Amino acid sequence: MTTHTFDAPQLDAPRGDLDQKPGARHTRSALLRRYQGQATRREVRRDVLTVGAWSLIATSIALFLADNGIRYFATLGGAITALGIIAGLVATAFMCLMLVLTARVPVIDATLGQDRATSLHAKLGRGMVFGLLAHGILLVYGYALSDKITPIATFTQLWTSSTDFIWACVAFLMLGVVGISSMVALRRKYPYEVWFGIHLTTYAAILASIPHQFSMSGMLAEGTWGRPFWAAMWLVTGGLMLAYRVILPILASLTHQFTVSRVTPVGPDAVSIEVTGRKVKELQARGGHWLNWRFLTPELAGQPHPFSLSAEPTDSTLRITVRNLGEGTARLMSLKPGTKVAIEGPYGMFTDASRTTDKVVLLGAGIGIAPIRALLESTEFAPGDAAVILRASTPDELYLLDEVVALCEAKGASLALLVGPRAGQSWVPVTDAGATLIDFVPWAAEADVYVCGPNPWMEAVLADVAACGIPAAQVHDEKFDW
Repeated sequence: MTTHTFDAPQLDAPRGDLDQKPGARHTRSALLRRYQGQATRREVRRDVLTVGAWSLIATSIALFLADNGIRYFATLGGAITALGIIAGLVATAFMCLMLVLTARVPVIDATLGQDRATSLHAKLGRGMVFGLLAHGILLVYGYALSDKITPIATFTQLWTSSTDFIWACVAFLMLGVVGISSMVALRRKYPYEVWFGIHLTTYAAILASIPHQFSMSGMLAEGTWGRPFWAAMWLVTGGLMLAYRVILPILASLTHQFTVSRVTPVGPDAVSIEVTGRKVKELQARGGHWLNWRFLTPELAGQPHPFSLSAEPTDSTLRITVRNLGEGTARLMSLKPGTKVAIEGPYGMFTDASRTTDKVVLLGAGIGIAPIRALLESTEFAPGDAAVILRASTPDELYLLDEVVALCEAKGASLALLVGPRAGQSWVPVTDAGATLIDFVPWAAEADVYVCGPNPWMEAVLADVAACGIPAAQVHDEKFDW
C-alpha cells in the first residue's frame, strides 16, 4: 500500500518562515531550556545512584578489611578464605541492589525507567549467583587448606555442625532455579503467572540465607562494623520493597477507588477502557506512563496487566486502550462498567519527563499507538516541531487514528501513516523499502525520538535511529518483557 502523509494546517508555511515568528522563537527557546534542564538533573541523579551503588559494594569490602580482614592474607588458606568472604559480600550487595531496583522507588523509576531498572536487576542477579558460587567454593577450599583436610571433609563438617549452613545451601539452590528460569529461552515456554510464582522463591531464598551471615561469620559478630551496616542494609531494602510494592499500591487503590465507567470499541479487536476515580491528579500520572491494572472480577483479579495510558488523565478519569492478544486480554473486551479496579503506578519514563530538546518525533505501531497518542496530547512543542509516524499492517490497526489526527491539527504536528506489510526486517512497509527516519523527518537528529510498538518492529526502528546518528540520550522506548 502507499504511504499517506498528512500535514496539519499550522505547517503550511515553510519551517524557515515559522522560525522567523517571534512567538515561535520564544516558545522554542523556553522549551529548550526546560527540557535541557530536566535532562541535566536526570543525569545528575543517575550519577548519584551509580556512585551510591558502587559505594555500597566498596564499603562492604572496606568494613571487612577494617575488622581484621587483612590478617586473613597471612597464609594461603586464609587468603582464599578472604577472597571467598569478599565474593559473598559483593554477591550480597548485588542482592540488595537488585531488590531495590525492582522495588519501584520513584527516584529510580524517574531516572532509569522500569524496563532499564529491570534489565539491570537481571544482570545483577546473574552476578549474584556467580558470586555466591565463588563464595561457597572459595570458603570450603580456604577452610580445607587451613585445617589441612579435604574440601569434602570440610563441607561435611559444616553440613553436620550448622543448620544455618544447610539453609544457606538450600537458598543457593533456590536462587539457581530462579536464575535458570529467568533465561529468555526458558521463560517463553510457560505463562507469566508460572514465572512469577517461581520468582517469588527469591524472597524465601534471601530469608533462608540471612541467618548464616550472622551466626557463621566472625565479621558480623557483635562489636564489628559490618554487623550494623548489613543489618541496616537489609532493613532498608526490606522497607523499600514493602512500602513501594505492597503498602503504597494498596493505599492508592483505596484512596482513588477506581471503577470502570466506559468500554468503547476502537477497532475490530481493541477497546478503550475508561476508569473513574477520586483525587486522580494526586497520582501525578502523565501521558505515556504505564500502570499495573487489576480488574477485580473472579477471572481477572489475579492477573496484573501493564497497560500504558492512551490519554492524558483528567481530574477524575484514566484511560487505556487494549488489544485482544490472548486469553487474558480477550476477557477485557467484554469488561462491564462498574467493575472495581486496583492499580499500581504510575511507572516509566515514556513521558515528556525524559525529553532533552524542544523538538520531538513520535513513532507508534499497532497498539503502541495508544501511548504515542497520550504523549502527543501531554507534551509541549512549537508548531512545526513535532512529527508523528504511525505504522500498521492494515488500516484497521491504526488505532485511535481520528484522535491522533485531531491532536496533530490542533498542536501543529505532521503525521505520516505507513500502512502495509513490512519490507523484510525494516520498520517501513514495502512501498517505502529502503527509507530511513531521516527521509520522513529530516530534522530528526535534533529531536527526541519516542518509539512504541511490537518488540521486533521497535528493534528495527532503533537500529535505523542509531544508523542515522541520533544520540542515544534522545531516544526513548520502553519494553514490557518479563
